[in-house]
Amino acid sequence: MVSTTTPICDFDTPAPDFDLPGVDGKNWSLRECMGPKGLLVMFICNHCPYVKAINHKLVRDTRDLKALGVNSVAIMSNDADSYPEDSFENMQRAARQFGYPFPYLIDETQDVARAYGAVCTPDFFGYNADFELQYRGRLDASGRQPDTGEVRRDLFEAMKQVAETGQGPREQLASIGCSIKWRNGGA
Repeated sequence: MVSTTTPICDFDTPAPDFDLPGVDGKNWSLRECMGPKGLLVMFICNHCPYVKAINHKLVRDTRDLKALGVNSVAIMSNDADSYPEDSFENMQRAARQFGYPFPYLIDETQDVARAYGAVCTPDFFGYNADFELQYRGRLDASGRQPDTGEVRRDLFEAMKQVAETGQGPREQLASIGCSIKWRNGGA
């Protein structure tokens, strides 16, 4: 496992479009995923210990954000041939197990991950209703450690601000996680 941190938010960068198959049997586009106040695009996978540690928080935070008009979508871009735990069937299993309240999509070509500049799992991209990037940071301070009480909900608070103002916080802390598992070892 290689630990990687995300770059700093490049404010107002437009969201790259996509059309990807979901575990629900439907193809999803960027526009179909967008909420009235914004969209959280998450690059996650099934095998990463960082993602495993926060799955319950992803469900909580994405439900809370939906109530504020911010929809969410998760994209799995890892090379599932080399990491079988990230197979489409295992994605379907994880979505059922955790009760994901968002579409969980597979990016088999890895083109969407490249277009977004995703580097790790989890990697979060928060957009306002105009499809402009406003957040590229962490979920919270816990990383892959077990919960040790209340920690500030960085992602939720940032996206709440985006829902209310259209702008993300200027101070953001990078997400950390496992590197994207690129096919043939390259990005």
